[in-house]
Amino acid sequence: MSNANVRPAVALVSESPWVRRALIALALAFVALFLVVPLAFVFRQALGKGMSVYWAALVDPDALAAIELTLVAALISVPLNLVFGIAAAWAIAKFRFPGKSALVTLIDLPFSVSPVVAGLIYVLVFGLQGWFGGWLRDHDLKVIFAVPGIVLATIFVTLPFVARELIPVLQAQGNDTEEAAAVLGASGWQTLWRVTLPSVKWGLLYGVILCNARAMGEFGAVSVVSGHIRGLTNTLPLQVEILYNEYQFAAAFAVASVLALLALVTLGLKLIVERRMGSASLIGERFA
Repeated sequence: MSNANVRPAVALVSESPWVRRALIALALAFVALFLVVPLAFVFRQALGKGMSVYWAALVDPDALAAIELTLVAALISVPLNLVFGIAAAWAIAKFRFPGKSALVTLIDLPFSVSPVVAGLIYVLVFGLQGWFGGWLRDHDLKVIFAVPGIVLATIFVTLPFVARELIPVLQAQGNDTEEAAAVLGASGWQTLWRVTLPSVKWGLLYGVILCNARAMGEFGAVSVVSGHIRGLTNTLPLQVEILYNEYQFAAAFAVASVLALLALVTLGLKLIVERRMGSASLIGERFA
């Protein structure tokens, strides 16, 4: 390539240093005011009356039941959405089929529908007066105001996360490696497990982390289908609401601090995965 064809580099940022500093200071102030300060306030209120009160709130039977139910809902919904996300992303990114655009739209549906509306839909379908209410009652099955309803609502609101993280990664990857594996005699399952998934493992983990965070913190849809039965159908967010409405502020903030700790752990894992994904992309660019 001749020197005449080389274009001089253009500066991407032309603002003066004081403008950049002002924008950075504004962003940091916004984050501190709306994220750091409320988070610190939660822990301050939770520990304000001492560790004994804090620990007593956490080992309360209702709080332990809420923690257990939150973990159960996450442990069921996340693996199911993991399987669905892999299947949907692989189909959308690698194949052409009728209804492909409709599938993409349906995956995004939980993002556009209010969680409260989603919970109400489950009530209308599985409630006593719903479409399947009579059949469920005759067979002594309970979905609404029980664990199955909470799991269903959690699955709905967390459905897009894994698929939405994998689709662009698989599309950017292309089909070259899969086609090479097929030429070498690999079956579809062997290609998926030994070629496709290892190449998108960090994007997959990133989607699982986001899915798990939403599953543990979901309030709207779960609130509609739970019935707020203490010790039975209250998840951690619902337990916080009940305690706060009963003016048990120390206990409410203690339970809320558990959710805050989970959020911090999720943020840490997210940062680690983002760095791994960035390193992997840089390595790929070097060898491309």
